[in-house]
Amino acid sequence: MNKLLALAGVAGAALLLSAPAMSQEKQTLAIVVKGLDNPFFEQINLGCQQWMAENADSDYECFYTGPASSADEAGEVQIVDDLLTRGVAAIAISPSNAPAMANRIRQIAPDVPVMTIDADFLEADRDLRATYLGTDNYLMGVMMAEQAAMLKPEGGTVCLQLGNVAADNINARAQGFRDTAGGEEGIDRLTGQNGWTEIDGCPVFTNDQADLANQQMADTFIANPDLDAFILVGGWAQFAPQAYTQVTDQVMDRLSSGDLIIIAGDTLPPQTQAFRDGRSHAQVGQRPFEMGYRAPDVMIQLINGESVEDPLYTGLDVCNAEDPGFCADN
Repeated sequence: MNKLLALAGVAGAALLLSAPAMSQEKQTLAIVVKGLDNPFFEQINLGCQQWMAENADSDYECFYTGPASSADEAGEVQIVDDLLTRGVAAIAISPSNAPAMANRIRQIAPDVPVMTIDADFLEADRDLRATYLGTDNYLMGVMMAEQAAMLKPEGGTVCLQLGNVAADNINARAQGFRDTAGGEEGIDRLTGQNGWTEIDGCPVFTNDQADLANQQMADTFIANPDLDAFILVGGWAQFAPQAYTQVTDQVMDRLSSGDLIIIAGDTLPPQTQAFRDGRSHAQVGQRPFEMGYRAPDVMIQLINGESVEDPLYTGLDVCNAEDPGFCADN
C-alpha cells in the first residue's frame, strides 16, 4: 500500500485509501469519472458493479473512481496519471477538462487502450483514444431544442445552464440546442434567430455543482421575471431536489401556465419526480447505467485487438406532457 500511495500523489492518495483493493489475480479495467459527488456518475458505477456481478469468473475487474468533487479538474487528471503509473489493463475516462486531460495523455503516451466514456476529447485530440462510449451529445441538444420549440413555437428569451467550461459533451449539447433552435449551424449565441434570444448573463456555468446550479436558477428568475425558457443542459440543479423545489416554488404559477418552461437533461429518480410534480416540462435522459455496464466489455475488446466502432452511442429517452414515458414510473 505504501508504494501505491507514493505513486498516487497528494490528489489521489485519499481516494486510493478509500477504494476497494484491486485483486492481485485480476487485471484492472478502470473507469474514471469527473466527480464522485455527482449522482449521474453513480449510475455508471452501478453498471460497472453489475458487470462485475455477472462476470465473477473473468480475468478482469471493473474499477470505478474519480475525484471527490466534480470541480477538481486537476485532481481527475492526477488520478488518471496515477492509475496508468500503477498499471491498468485499459482505462475509460470522462474528461472534465478535455484539453487538459488530452494533453496529459499525449505526454504519457500509455501503451494500454484508452477510451472515453460519457464525455469525449475535443475533435483534434480524438486520435488519443480508441473509441467513445456514451451519449450523442449534439443530438441531445437538438432534442432539447425540439422540446422547447413545441412548447414555445414563437421562440422567446432563454437561458442555458451549462457545466464546466471545457467539457466537450456539455458544449456539444449547447451547440445542438443553438443550431436547432436558431435554424442554422454554427450559432455561437442566439440573438433572435427563429425568435430565440439568450439573455444577458447567460449561459451560466455550474462547474457540476448542484448548489451553485440552484442559486443560478434563483438569481436568473429574480433578475428576469419575463424569461420564457430555462434550459438545464445537464441535470445539476435537479440533483438536489429540496433546493430545486424551493427554487421552482417561486415560479410555479408561471410553470403551470407554460409562461415559463424548464427543459432539463437526464432522468434520474429525483428528476423524474420533479417532472411529475410539474417542475419541468420535458426531460431528455441519457443512459449512464448502460455506459458503465458496457465499458468493461469494450475495454476487453480493445485489449484483445478487436475492431470497435467509434463512436458507440447509448441512446436517449424523452419525457414530456404528451408522452411521459420513462418518467411516469421511475
